[in-house]
Amino acid sequence: MKKRLDKYRKQTAEIIDVRTGSDWVSHLYDFVYIFLIIANLTVSVLLTYDRIRAQYEPVILLIERITVTTFLVDYLLRLWAAKYLYPEFSELRAVRKYVLSFTGIVDLLSFLPYFLPVFFPSGAVAFRMLRIMRVFRLFRINAYYDSFKLITEVLSSKKQQLFSSVFTILILMLASSLCMYSLEHEAQPEVFSNAFSGIWWAASTLLTVGYGDIYPITTLGKMFGIFITFLGVGMVAIPTGIISAGFVDQYSRIKRMSEYGQESDIHFIKIHLTQRDPWVDHTIAQLNLPERVIVAVVKRNDRILVPRGNMRLRADDIMVLGAESFGENEHIKLKEITLQKSHPWIGHRIRDLDISRHSIIVLVKRRKRVLIPNGSMILQERDVIIIYTQSFISSGTDIEI
Repeated sequence: MKKRLDKYRKQTAEIIDVRTGSDWVSHLYDFVYIFLIIANLTVSVLLTYDRIRAQYEPVILLIERITVTTFLVDYLLRLWAAKYLYPEFSELRAVRKYVLSFTGIVDLLSFLPYFLPVFFPSGAVAFRMLRIMRVFRLFRINAYYDSFKLITEVLSSKKQQLFSSVFTILILMLASSLCMYSLEHEAQPEVFSNAFSGIWWAASTLLTVGYGDIYPITTLGKMFGIFITFLGVGMVAIPTGIISAGFVDQYSRIKRMSEYGQESDIHFIKIHLTQRDPWVDHTIAQLNLPERVIVAVVKRNDRILVPRGNMRLRADDIMVLGAESFGENEHIKLKEITLQKSHPWIGHRIRDLDISRHSIIVLVKRRKRVLIPNGSMILQERDVIIIYTQSFISSGTDIEI
């Protein structure tokens, strides 16, 4: 029973996780999920129009109830399948990682404020304000499109510089508010009544909005306002320049990767997994591959998948592994020998062969199968032997790696 339950949990994780599953159920779930997010945000906007709400309120509320309930079910499924969504952690830590993650918090707040008024009617107004958190579910779509992901990567890579610039702007707003209070309080006591009354003026001036509802009337106040206006133009340009430089860096990095990818010397091999292979039902992160070996792609049911650490391998998957090739001065010469009908090795075990002790049989190709040789393997007619040897074999064909 436990094995069957784990199987269902694993299948659920593959369906709800983005781009992990390749069957039609996974693609249908992704499509419905994006559609429900857009539908929920659409009805939230429509509810703000009195005329539309008066005419279609029952339908709109029904759509909202269906979408929010679906978000609840999705959250419970992710909790249930967290063990397979984060296979590198234990089950309890995987659940905790999802619950405390940004996406987990957004998923929770997207449905929780809808149901809280049922249990706490007195806080209905406050809970209704929390429903604005649903808009953050749009970040879920970010996982489906690389163009959105690029924006996230830029903001993440430049977060320290952005934080510094925003912090500097806040300090200037507070300082300019204090200065303007000192200059304008006596002339406009009802407008600049305290130190924080000039915050709105400072924000509109530094950010170059300039609504004109609060403005200085004294000569010194006007001169200071001109100075802050010029300073604000430069301060607003700093975050813009940081983000622009981040996009340039990201596109340059992608371009360099594509250029280096054409020049780098990497060899790839193809592995067809069968039910007997120990990698089946394991994630890529659990394979413990050597550091310089990468999983380039995984072919599953005629679809090419980009491998991720939590992708679980299946029987009949075709893996393409990549590794650095030998250098120019690193040559290994192999011999390929096809055992014809009269060859003396036919019918003998490998350990009984009269070959040089400096010779090693690397692999045996038998029909369409590639076999790893061992001492008890009996060679057959038409076998193709790949052998490393330092001796001369007249019937062998040289293979240079």
